[in-house]
Amino acid sequence: MSIVKINVLTVPAEQRETLEQRFASRASAVENSDGFEWFELLRPIEGTDDYLVYTRWRDEESFKAWMEGPMKSAHQGGGAAGGERPKPASTSSAVWSFEVVQQAAPKS
Repeated sequence: MSIVKINVLTVPAEQRETLEQRFASRASAVENSDGFEWFELLRPIEGTDDYLVYTRWRDEESFKAWMEGPMKSAHQGGGAAGGERPKPASTSSAVWSFEVVQQAAPKS
């Protein structure tokens, strides 16, 4: 079965729009990766400043290949027009890893 990686990003209220714009402009940075199955950016509604970045992968190897390739390249680059890299929108992050052991979908 698939694996799920959830990146937990603590984002102050004044940085939420910045974070969401950065994800919106990522222009298929993950969608074309081998083994990629799903992505969701989850905005907190109440009680926390933590956004969840949910990605689902065919296997751990696919995730690692993306981390060492496209993701690493995207996060090492400079800012627009070769300028300084923008400051992170989050104040902290953690990655949670899960193996899918059961799943269900709506019945047709």
